[in-house]
Amino acid sequence: MDRGVPGMGETGLRPHHFRGKVAMRRVVIAEDSVLLREGLTRLLTDRGLEVVAGVGDGDALVRTVDGLAAAGALPDVVVSDVRMPPGHTDEGLRACVELRARYPRLGVLVLSQFVEERYASELLAGSTRGVGYLLKDRVAEVREFADAVLRVADGGTALDPEVVQQLLSRSRRGDVLAGLTPREREVLGLMAEGRTNAAVARQLVVSDGAVEKHVSNIFLKLGLAQSPEDHRRVLAVLTYLNS
Repeated sequence: MDRGVPGMGETGLRPHHFRGKVAMRRVVIAEDSVLLREGLTRLLTDRGLEVVAGVGDGDALVRTVDGLAAAGALPDVVVSDVRMPPGHTDEGLRACVELRARYPRLGVLVLSQFVEERYASELLAGSTRGVGYLLKDRVAEVREFADAVLRVADGGTALDPEVVQQLLSRSRRGDVLAGLTPREREVLGLMAEGRTNAAVARQLVVSDGAVEKHVSNIFLKLGLAQSPEDHRRVLAVLTYLNS
């Protein structure tokens, strides 16, 4: 647990600016390692986010968010370790699931030492709005980590590529994704990581138009008709993760 945060000083952008705009999002950090908690606080503060509280266990996380909500100051996002005292099993995750049930608008980004599919599946069992699951090693990739926190705070998703890969590898033969081409599965996997069409295009070195065509084909093959009540992108990712 008591690991340092590599690359803490290498923010890459000026403090308080992120992608060319001021990013004043309010964050609560839950991490029992004081060193890592302070490192995360500095990293996010340097990127322009406001860390309003830092706690060391799941119970304290719930109490803190409840207190802020009661004061009319619900944070935008919680960043929490999965395993915290007293049992170091899934206390952090349980706290996040409980908080999501109480405050659906609260973004939740959990950090884990290893890919644990059960935890990822449990976190994603409900709405994927404002949900993230990253390996702790991603913290070293400062720009991408800060991007993930901000994306989850704004209601997006942020899933670690290794988590997505493991969830994909357990997909059953003959499942609902069987009709997708390898490229369409690749595009859907990147969508599940929370990437926009433009980001997918950059990753795959293809045009935006090509990605839009793949996404349209994915919606069609998964039977996701356009509807004002449903977000097809989220439904497609849910189908992918639950297959």
